[in-house]
Amino acid sequence: MTGMYHYLKTAWRNPSREVVQERLIQWRAGNAFTVVDKPLRLDKARALGYKAKRGIIVVRVRLKRGGRKRSRHTHGRKSRKQHVRKILKMNYQWVAEIRASKRFTNLEVLNSYPVGKDGKYYFFEVIMVDPNKPEIASDRQLKWIVNGTHRKRAERGLTSAAKKSRGLRSKSPTLKVRPSLRAWNRQGK
Repeated sequence: MTGMYHYLKTAWRNPSREVVQERLIQWRAGNAFTVVDKPLRLDKARALGYKAKRGIIVVRVRLKRGGRKRSRHTHGRKSRKQHVRKILKMNYQWVAEIRASKRFTNLEVLNSYPVGKDGKYYFFEVIMVDPNKPEIASDRQLKWIVNGTHRKRAERGLTSAAKKSRGLRSKSPTLKVRPSLRAWNRQGK
């Protein structure tokens, strides 16, 4: 017997085009950060730790797509300055988490997931937790985030999306991503 979350998941795989287009038009016109009342993908949010309680908010983050451009040179020697494209070794989801964390400084990033994209933007929903709320401190699944060692976890690359981007999903003695890329003089990626 399949439950409600199964049907939510299957419905999200093939959404109707009209609904998606209306939604993206509204999101494009809105702000880069929007605090939403309820997560759009409830099944995904619940799987990633979301609970409908005080101290947990969901933020929709808008990111520009395309390469991250660097401004071109104007004078001087040009041998090493020809490239315009700045290649970040970070995925867009990790960038969205960092931006949300810098915007809401009193909250910690728990997790995130994609909710849409068009020709110009990516949209992610970031689940954020307030570690100062007593409801979070008394929650069995979430009280670990109250500990000070988890401060700025998005910036330090400790969220799920960041670990995936850093190549930490698999283990092998030949990989040069552990303990960190800096330890291997950035040879890992």
